[in-house]
Amino acid sequence: MNDTPAAAQPKTQEELFRFLDGLGIRHSTKRHEPVFTVAESVALRDEIPGGHTKNLFVKDKKDNYFLLTVEEHATVDLKTVHTIIGAASKVSFGRAEKLMEYLGVIPGAVTAFGVINDVGQNVKIIVDQDLMRDEIINCHPLTNDATTSIASKDLLRFIEATGHEPLVLKVTA
Repeated sequence: MNDTPAAAQPKTQEELFRFLDGLGIRHSTKRHEPVFTVAESVALRDEIPGGHTKNLFVKDKKDNYFLLTVEEHATVDLKTVHTIIGAASKVSFGRAEKLMEYLGVIPGAVTAFGVINDVGQNVKIIVDQDLMRDEIINCHPLTNDATTSIASKDLLRFIEATGHEPLVLKVTA
């Protein structure tokens, strides 16, 4: 018999929404066709106001993982961002298996809300300073067939409530 605990099941959208409700955080969610890229999601802009996010799941050579949440059209220089975020080396994209293990999401559904699944505190989350200018920030609620709108200050409160320290840094060009 194997005594190794099974990996925890990733949280569902409903569990995420209950967590937000428990924190007294207002949120609204719009369902839509699954979108995998920023380009595919642009059609939703008229329906969903606020800052829309792009999320990069990266790692350094020492297997330190980072989630960079930036405005959807922002440019992140992967050759130099390590100097800003405190990585041990230049960063590369994390593998899909680690993305699922740590954040409980698949590629195309990467989101700041994924830290709710990172109970082991394996991922450092960085929110771009420019994105915080928006009063409302829009993120996938753990799947890419919906977009959840939340106040920018409440996104930081949510991240803190998961046990993570949100670092607000200028990571975009």
